Amino acid sequence: MALARQLEQKRIVVIGGTTGLGWSAAQAFVRAGAQVVVVGRDPAACARAGRGLCEAGVALNADATDPTTAPRAIGLAVEKFGGFDGLYHVAGGSGRKLGDGPLHEMSDQGWRATVDLNLTSLVFSNRAAVRQFLAQGTGGAILNIGSVLGSSPSPRFFATHAYAAAKSAVIGLSKSVAAYYAPHGIRVNVLAPGLIETPMSERAAGDPVIRDFIRTKQPLDGGRIGAPSDLDAAAVFFLSEAAKFTTGQVLAVDGGWSVTEGNYKE
Repeated sequence: MALARQLEQKRIVVIGGTTGLGWSAAQAFVRAGAQVVVVGRDPAACARAGRGLCEAGVALNADATDPTTAPRAIGLAVEKFGGFDGLYHVAGGSGRKLGDGPLHEMSDQGWRATVDLNLTSLVFSNRAAVRQFLAQGTGGAILNIGSVLGSSPSPRFFATHAYAAAKSAVIGLSKSVAAYYAPHGIRVNVLAPGLIETPMSERAAGDPVIRDFIRTKQPLDGGRIGAPSDLDAAAVFFLSEAAKFTTGQVLAVDGGWSVTEGNYKE
């Protein structure tokens, strides 16, 4: 879908912007008129992103869980493009391989690593963005990625409790920050996707039983796993002036996940 130039002259930082949801959004932002700094921890993906963005963006190879990463990325936006208008925090992922799982099986390391990846990194980026907006005196927009699992559990196939806790906390944090900084013109909103075809979802996407479940759990558009581009229009909206009167909101882009039961095949 073609997007109007809703982000003309906007300078946006995308944390986790070199693959999956973040990379799809970064390209949509550029098409909508923005200049972007994308951050990713895989050097090869960063190199590809840098080439793909050409003069409209720059890629930074860094780890979102490092508290210096977001300030560096925002500094790059100011240096390269003359300012900073918006943050999209996408970085995160499943902690299943790190020791996350059902509470009685979760390891201490799994808890800490999953929360660091999905929540602590977001705290760092949001803090850096707020500090820059306050220093500029301009206001600005922050968009955070949550998950339907933060409010709509699926116990049989998606029992990663640290991940769910972290994504639920993203909503609480975002609403609290939105309330506090609204008088400064700083807006904070959340996108909560369902199951989307990204590197994180390879386990689920490759399981025929889960794919059968998704046909009824995400029944829209033929009952499919979502594509990263399914979130692009919403991301553009929240970071644009069209959303200037919107803050503290959570939008589920989930194919119907949060309002349907889903059927299991025994």
